[in-house]
Amino acid sequence: MDAMEFFQKSAGKWRSQRTTHHLAFRQAEMGSSDIQVTSLGAGDPKVVEICKMHEIDPSLAAGGAFVTWDGSMAWDKDDENHKGSTVFAIVPDPENPRKGRMLRERGYAEIVPVVGLFEMDDEDGLNLITEYETMSSIERFWFPSPNLRMRTSAVKRFGGFNTSTFCTEVRVEENNSDCEIETSQNTAQFYSAFGW
Repeated sequence: MDAMEFFQKSAGKWRSQRTTHHLAFRQAEMGSSDIQVTSLGAGDPKVVEICKMHEIDPSLAAGGAFVTWDGSMAWDKDDENHKGSTVFAIVPDPENPRKGRMLRERGYAEIVPVVGLFEMDDEDGLNLITEYETMSSIERFWFPSPNLRMRTSAVKRFGGFNTSTFCTEVRVEENNSDCEIETSQNTAQFYSAFGW
């Protein structure tokens, strides 16, 4: 499986349960979110636009996705809002489509346009590494089954890991409410390529 196939497999509606470990405080915070992933073809105007934003030839893109999310975290204050959307595009390495660049409209650790690196590992997990001005993030996504996606992430600032996160994401069947998981609608302050 290459990266675009991985993202096509991620298309649909997901209910995400999240635990974020704030290492400096030695505390964990729970949350959940509803995520919608729409796969985009290489010629989609959103993919073309984000390539141009990063000054990369749109013809090099394999496709991308449009992601929306809505949720909250346990420590949220009344004025915090964890609802949003982002677009990303995949620009594979010409010699190996299992690795390359991921162009994002907004990053995971900083909410700014950013270019990260992706690579599919030997178990068909997707690894994303993104360097920002003041920090870096490492994420890994994988599918234990077609309707279950897992994610781990770590954000490192100035030489130390500040947060470590684990997410379990279950595909929600649109026409069968019995499949949905009861949650309290929680999400977080960091945003991933596939949603919060």
